[in-house]
Amino acid sequence: MNSRRATIVRTIAATLLACGAAGALGGWVVLKSGWYNIGATRQHWQPIYSVLEQGMHASVRTHASEVRVPAPLAVGAARAQLVAGAGLYRQHCAQCHGAPGVAQQTIGQSMQPVPGPLVDAAKRWRTNELYWITRHGIKMSGMPAWGHHLDEAQLWAVVAFLGQLPTVSTRDYVQLSNAAAPLSDKIQATQGRAFSAASSIERGKLALTQFACQACHMIPGITGSQVYVGPPLDKLAQRRYLAGRLPNTGAHLQQWIRDPQAVKPHTAMPNLGVGAGDARDMAAYLLSLD
Repeated sequence: MNSRRATIVRTIAATLLACGAAGALGGWVVLKSGWYNIGATRQHWQPIYSVLEQGMHASVRTHASEVRVPAPLAVGAARAQLVAGAGLYRQHCAQCHGAPGVAQQTIGQSMQPVPGPLVDAAKRWRTNELYWITRHGIKMSGMPAWGHHLDEAQLWAVVAFLGQLPTVSTRDYVQLSNAAAPLSDKIQATQGRAFSAASSIERGKLALTQFACQACHMIPGITGSQVYVGPPLDKLAQRRYLAGRLPNTGAHLQQWIRDPQAVKPHTAMPNLGVGAGDARDMAAYLLSLD
């Protein structure tokens, strides 16, 4: 009897391994053949879209579970917060998601998956989930993370506005967002202070991704394509000079990150609007690459 059971177990195990190997081989063939059309002019098949969406919802619920909603927001946002949220929404969100009486811009209309209107967002997502999505973004969807570009008060203002959006008319939206216009020029990067529990090196690694540094540089520890727009940043700590002219110190690296044009006029390195705290953290990470 024991021999028979062992045979059955071995047969089941061999069958599962064979099925797994066949599935992996099939996936490899599909991947290498280029058969699946990734063009944004072709939609995902509905089953694929549904599976990805369900996975996204489950992920957000799990990771947002520890977010605590501030008491004033929980009992109802004040008008000042709604005004600030409307202005931030107009500046950062409306181009992809639209607004009451305002259509998505071309970039939002053409994306796949489509970043739909957020009029019903508060019905589909809890407040803590809206905050988590706004702060962390959604990979492979085009939804950016705003945690390194808006401070805590601004993030919660956006969430407060999203919570009231189902009741905001076209006229209300115009009035609220116009009232916030003077605030728009004051929006600055805030160095991701919500990540302060992490070390400066860990925060710097995250900041590098949030300012898209890997779009031009290959950076150890950061996922990205093989790009050569800018020089690779491996072993940066071993270099004697930065930009060919500044001694390689933490202070000089921060200066270069924050205002490269002032260090080297006509350089292709752009000014990304990096704040002092983020520059310090980014320099810490880069100088750890020895």
